[in-house]
Amino acid sequence: MGARLGVIGAGYLGATQAACLAELGHDVVAADVDAAKVKALDAGVLPFFEPRLADLLYRHTSSGRLRFTTDLAELADHADVHFVCVGTPQRPDGAAADTSHVFSAVADLVPRLTRATLVVGKSTVPVGTAAQLGELCDRLAPPGVAVEVAWSPEFTREGHAVDDTLTPDRLVFGLTSTAAERTLRGIYRGLLDADVPVVVTDPATSELVKLAANAFLATKLSFANALAELCEAAGGDVLALTKALGYDLRIGHRYLAPGLGFGGGCLPKDLRALTASAADVGAEEAFAFLDHVDRINTRRRQRTVALALEECRGSVLARRVAVLGAAFKPDTDDVRDSPALDVAARLHLQGADVAVYDPRANVTAARVVPALTYVDDVEAAVDGAHLVLHLTEWTEFASLDPHRLHALVAEPRILDARNTLDAERWRRAGWSFRSLGARNNGHRVGPDVLAPAP
Repeated sequence: MGARLGVIGAGYLGATQAACLAELGHDVVAADVDAAKVKALDAGVLPFFEPRLADLLYRHTSSGRLRFTTDLAELADHADVHFVCVGTPQRPDGAAADTSHVFSAVADLVPRLTRATLVVGKSTVPVGTAAQLGELCDRLAPPGVAVEVAWSPEFTREGHAVDDTLTPDRLVFGLTSTAAERTLRGIYRGLLDADVPVVVTDPATSELVKLAANAFLATKLSFANALAELCEAAGGDVLALTKALGYDLRIGHRYLAPGLGFGGGCLPKDLRALTASAADVGAEEAFAFLDHVDRINTRRRQRTVALALEECRGSVLARRVAVLGAAFKPDTDDVRDSPALDVAARLHLQGADVAVYDPRANVTAARVVPALTYVDDVEAAVDGAHLVLHLTEWTEFASLDPHRLHALVAEPRILDARNTLDAERWRRAGWSFRSLGARNNGHRVGPDVLAPAP
């Protein structure tokens, strides 16, 4: 028989965790302050795109194993273990993560508890947050109600969230008691029986794991893009270079992907949050290099705009520019800190007539940058275009027929900012083909090597 679990926060992380915990056999209630979102989720309707999650949500809301509510008293009465899954965006006044929603959620829940409870943080937070929340719980818990705080960070990638939750690379339990460990091992028994590795540690180390993992991935991606800058200056080919590097088993091909760089709601934020956490404990010098990692990533957007201007003979004023992709990565409709949307907006400000097509993110992109033109398919985007930009590496774009599109454009010019299209195939179809840091695009590295950023 499954456990009675609560999830606080029903956004991307919370909805995914709630549905996957139900899939693991537990009875789950998730709470959120957004009544419209709760109503949709409780009806089995997912308000964002994530592969496989909509089916999981519908199945378990239909069976009654998963429910959504705005009532924290209902949540407190239902569950013995509560997972905190609220957002921790970057603070507007600095690099640190804003944990106000985490503290607010716990402060609202704890006074309503009626029995011993384990609060498990899933949100990405600065080191020391669990200890502070433990003190908060001690102050706010009703008399005789023991509340323990543990931390178990999530490692889900958008576009792969269900697989990453149900078949994770590892589980990390940051806790202070053997009782909490027994509880978490019971909740995840199915995964542990499938030999998913588990690391049991203290809360502070657990809090650092997610930040460190994302900062490492960001560093690897930016190193590839630093090599792209070097190749452009030296006349080298970054695709051949990174392909050669990746065969070294100590380095590997994954995430050694030169191109437009990373975005989204995790990598940029967590990169900066780790720097801020290091500064908080007096270790800022050890992570000063992460500022350079961040700047390398940002420069790829500027370089893409500069190449677009070069391709349009120095100006995009009154030029039609087709943009393929708006999401920060494929298999999601998330446009938070999207390099693709940022480049499209910059070209619009330079006077370009920008037509954007994304298989999933047109609606979310239009909310953020409504001044752009959003169209329903590739053909409409490239119709009359003087330049085509490939900015998000959707599988759909890799299979485009360059011969067919050649007849639609005003000028057959394409800039592949993701380095995943077959350059020779496009050139044979009569296109002028350019990419970031690749001198000879005949050396194409396949999608199994150029894995998308998390």
